[in-house]
Amino acid sequence: MPVPEIGPGDALMRTRASGICSGDVMPWYIEKKAPLVLGHEPSGEIVKVGNSVKSFKPGDNVFTHHHAPCLTCRYCRRGDHVQCETWKNTRIIPGGISEYILIPETNLENDTLKLTENMSFEDGTLIEPTACVLKGLKRAGFKCKDSSISESTVLVIGLGVMGQLNILGARRFGVGRIIGADMVQYRLKRAKEFGADDVIDVSKENLIDSLRKLTDGDMADLVIVGPNSVEAMKEGISSAGNGGTVLFFTPAKSGEKLTIDPNYLYFRDINIITSYSCGPAETADALKLIEEGVVSAEKLVTHRFPIEKTAEAFRVTAEAKDSLKVMIMF
Repeated sequence: MPVPEIGPGDALMRTRASGICSGDVMPWYIEKKAPLVLGHEPSGEIVKVGNSVKSFKPGDNVFTHHHAPCLTCRYCRRGDHVQCETWKNTRIIPGGISEYILIPETNLENDTLKLTENMSFEDGTLIEPTACVLKGLKRAGFKCKDSSISESTVLVIGLGVMGQLNILGARRFGVGRIIGADMVQYRLKRAKEFGADDVIDVSKENLIDSLRKLTDGDMADLVIVGPNSVEAMKEGISSAGNGGTVLFFTPAKSGEKLTIDPNYLYFRDINIITSYSCGPAETADALKLIEEGVVSAEKLVTHRFPIEKTAEAFRVTAEAKDSLKVMIMF
């Protein structure tokens, strides 16, 4: 492809690193978007700006979100940026795994951030996934310095990179007890390193029974369901204690249906919430979390590939074994 031509309000970024999202290896999710240039977690250096751009200049190291809201519609005014029509229709051109990216004016002004001096380009690629985690925790009612959080138990089902980020975020918020569940030994081990108090190996143990033993029957106050399956969602609901919350962090596979007993939820006061992507408020908070060192590429990036080996990078991500964050480096 030719290098994109920018307009007066746009910028051209030379990509230096681009992360691979676990969503990019869900076939049904990508097939409906194809053909496309994959990747939506890029960071890089501004090399050219349009003649009306004042906020950025060549040489700035930046993260840019692949979607950006208008900031003025009814959804934006209440903080639901992902429901904004502008958010849905904006994009980076041609995509994240590309040597040069056109950042359109809306994306540039409404959700592009300058990286601080101590942040690497790899750190910059973690802003978007970290922001997704922060949005989920916020929707679940978690706020820093909330005393009730210190008494809460959080269960994270699925310990890929997003599960690990949820553990790091929950620990930063001051959660009293964090339990991780997965079937990959490598990921269970890393979860303990990142702050999980206990882990459940679901390849050997029944999740519900093990959680009941660990919590003396109280179960979890917040269950974060990472895997994209209805079965994981059902287990998440069964893992929530009375008055608890279940967060669906990922969609189910296309065509799957979740059947629930509403009275089971009603008489236990269990809430089901969802959290899709993130907006400018969360990306700004994610930048701060990375500045603090709570989240870093040093902790999370396990594999690095050149653009010529993108297919191999996606294979490693899809296998979901001894890997967390897989990065394309330029």
